[in-house]
Formats: sequence, structure tokens, C-alpha cells
Amino acid sequence: MHVSLFKKIYHFVASIFLYSIFFILVVVGLCVGLYFVDQYQSVKSGVQRPPLFGAFIIISPSMEPNIHVRDAIVTMRKDEDKIKKGDIITYISKDPSHYGIRITHRVIGIFDNDDGIAYRTKGDNNNVEDSKLVNHGDVLGKVMLRIPYVGYLQEFLTTIYGWILLIVCPCVYIIGSDIVKLIKKVGNDDNDNDDAGNVNNVNNVENDNVEIE
Repeated sequence: MHVSLFKKIYHFVASIFLYSIFFILVVVGLCVGLYFVDQYQSVKSGVQRPPLFGAFIIISPSMEPNIHVRDAIVTMRKDEDKIKKGDIITYISKDPSHYGIRITHRVIGIFDNDDGIAYRTKGDNNNVEDSKLVNHGDVLGKVMLRIPYVGYLQEFLTTIYGWILLIVCPCVYIIGSDIVKLIKKVGNDDNDNDDAGNVNNVNNVENDNVEIE
């Protein structure tokens, strides 16, 4: 009884997990499709632009408590007039202390300088604002979505144990269960056919024993 209940629960959880993975893959596939279409249009028009969507794992506590270490964020490219004070943006830093690093901080000021629109940024958990302004051309996108703790799952999936536990085992279990069900169904169909054959044989024997007057 307990074993049967455990199997049902495990099958349900594994199915939900795999369907979730499938849904995520579909969404990622759509985003990748939009990405290539957008990049093709950028190349065709000769305009250099950041990708339409971006996804990053946070490795610094500078945005806590709103964004934690190992959270995933999804960004979307925005025009200058679509980024407002208070928005969280991901940009490529031009600060010499961490030049070229992707940083996710909040916009606390907007300025119009010789290079166009620039943003003053600051981490929510930092005591001081960032030392250099961020030009709009260095902005990769505005943060649209935060997915908690995905970084931990990503790290676990990179290990052999994580891959076996979260991917291989559920797949093997579900496929094995379906195979067992199929074998049982085929066996039941064969038994039904045998029973039907036995009934026909009995009827034939009875008919042979009938005397014709």
C-alpha cells in the first residue's frame, strides 16, 4: 500500500518536473527564435544593438535583498525613453576596477551628456553609488524577471549526481513505468484472446455432440 502510494507520488512529481522542463525549453526556444530574428534585422539594417533578451546568474550580493546571489535574471533591451529612474539594468562596466564586467544595478539618476543619455547607478546593498556613469550604449537590458535560486540548480545540474538524480532517474522511471503498463496490456489482450478461443472451442464441441434427428 505504502509502496504503491510512493510510486504514484514519485510519478506525479517526476511528471510535473519533466513537463516544467519541457515548458521552459519551449519558452527558451521561442526566445532564441526571436533573438535570431532580431539579430538578423540588426545585421540587415547595419545597426549594432544588444540582444533582445538576456539571462544572467547573479554572483554578487550588491542588489540584496531584492536580488540574491544565485538568482537568475532575464533582461530585455529597451530604448532610452523606456528606462526610468528606479529601474534595474544590466550593463557592461567601463569602470577601470572591473572593466568589461556585466553588472546589474538600479538607476538612481538620468543625465544627458555629450554621448547621449547616461545613467547613474547604485547597488541596493551598496553604501555608495557607482563611480562612473553608464552610457545607454553599454546597457544590455532592463531586468524584467527574477527567478530565485536558479544558480544553485544550475550548479547542481553540472555535477554527475545532479544530472542523474534530476534528469536521468525521472526519465528512466517514467519510461520504465510506461513499458510495464504496455507489457501488462499486451498480456491482458492475449489472455482475452485465449479465453475467447476457449469459448469458441467449447461451443464447437457442443455443436459436434448435438444429434441430428
